[in-house]
Amino acid sequence: MTTLANPPTQDDRTEFLREFLRDPFTVAAVTPSGRRLAEVVTAPVPRTGAPLVVELGPGTGAFTAEIQRRLAGRGRHLAIEINERFAGRLAARFPEVDVAVADARGLRDVLARRGHRHADVIVSGLPWAAFTPGRQDDLLDAVVAGLAPHGAFTTFAYTHTRWAPPARRLRRTLRARFEEVVLGRTVWANMPPAFVYSCRRPRTA
Repeated sequence: MTTLANPPTQDDRTEFLREFLRDPFTVAAVTPSGRRLAEVVTAPVPRTGAPLVVELGPGTGAFTAEIQRRLAGRGRHLAIEINERFAGRLAARFPEVDVAVADARGLRDVLARRGHRHADVIVSGLPWAAFTPGRQDDLLDAVVAGLAPHGAFTTFAYTHTRWAPPARRLRRTLRARFEEVVLGRTVWANMPPAFVYSCRRPRTA
């Protein structure tokens, strides 16, 4: 198995827990995602060319490290993080990543300020189950508007919440906004176990 550059450390886990206790409705998890989940979530990042990869809600960088490993110095990597403490740590740890302190609902504006219209890949670590229906809708509208027609969007959910009302609503909303939505197998190695949504062909009408 490949080794991640800059994998999550005990300090990352401590910081994640601290931020969860400070603002549980924004962080909504008590520990960063694991390496295996990061590999699955970031699978659409191409290994050739110069793609623009946008990461929403990177936290302490569990997915960031894997995206950087896959890009290997190519393309652009933009991370949008609303938590200023997480953003500061992320920028210091990954100086090659463009870190924007912003709400992911403002994705189009963040892209426009950098001279971009669309991302080739959008990877999300956002806590969907913690969001109101309205906020879910606004975030997914921003994703669809910011994703290239040929692009891919991935996000994840915890297996134990799979049949909860927010998770069922998220699936319906994803299927309304993408022509292809694939639910991956459970990543049991993650804590807690999680699965990945892989979405393509955004419905822009």
